[in-house]
Amino acid sequence: MQIKSSLFLLLFLLVVLPVISFGQQKIPKGNLFIIGGGNRSDELMNTMLATSKLGTNDYMVVLPMSGAEPDTSYWYFAKQMQRLCKNTIANINFTKESANNTQWLDSLAHAKLIFITGGDQTRFMNIVLHTPIYTAIHNAYQAGATIAGTSAGAAVMSKKMITGNHLLGDTSYSATFDVLIDKNIEIAEGLGLLDSVIVDQHFIVRSRYNRLLSALAAFPTYNFIGIDEATAIIVHQKKITVTGESQVIRFVQPKNLKVLANGIIKFNDVQFSIYSSGDSFELP
Repeated sequence: MQIKSSLFLLLFLLVVLPVISFGQQKIPKGNLFIIGGGNRSDELMNTMLATSKLGTNDYMVVLPMSGAEPDTSYWYFAKQMQRLCKNTIANINFTKESANNTQWLDSLAHAKLIFITGGDQTRFMNIVLHTPIYTAIHNAYQAGATIAGTSAGAAVMSKKMITGNHLLGDTSYSATFDVLIDKNIEIAEGLGLLDSVIVDQHFIVRSRYNRLLSALAAFPTYNFIGIDEATAIIVHQKKITVTGESQVIRFVQPKNLKVLANGIIKFNDVQFSIYSSGDSFELP
């Protein structure tokens, strides 16, 4: 009897307890504030500040690496924030060479609000992926920070990130995809702050339905969220709340997904929802 009890205790310690601990560790205390690009009204940014719950001594960090002109991206953000709050705004423009700067990494990990600017999401991830910067962002999020971003800074939030490139036919960049065919969308690795969710931005203004539907066909078990300009989603654990001037589109659960011999995609009965400010929904 004592042997059986000991074996049960050993099994619990080796199998069950790590699962419980891992599950607890994966639940972040922070929030995501994901903006679809375009105009950022003072009202929208005040909502971001309220979400982050900045205290008097808290500070925010801007990560401008997506931008072709990082200092300009920081300047526009800081100019608006200085009208809305008195907190310190740090500009940390990491490069591959400075990715191990311990002072910058410590400042990043302890920031109460981290803002990722617009630009090119691939440029950002080429600097951040598989570096201590990536870890510091996750540590801040787990500890209670709000991670915010706009446009490219929205796209990087997902584990599977839309780059904006299409791979077949005329591959010159355009805001929309002109066909719905298999293996046409480029997906890269993002920050992974959202798992099993893919985000697209400027969604309604640039009619990016084909782009997101192409991603849906590639990852049919995911949630797909298109955020329009001047609009944001606030993510707290599994709850998503919409705020801002326009709408958010959500696609989930296509049925009978098929790819024809010529590459054409087809499916039916996809769940399609449109949300506006104040609406909320739960992730599975």
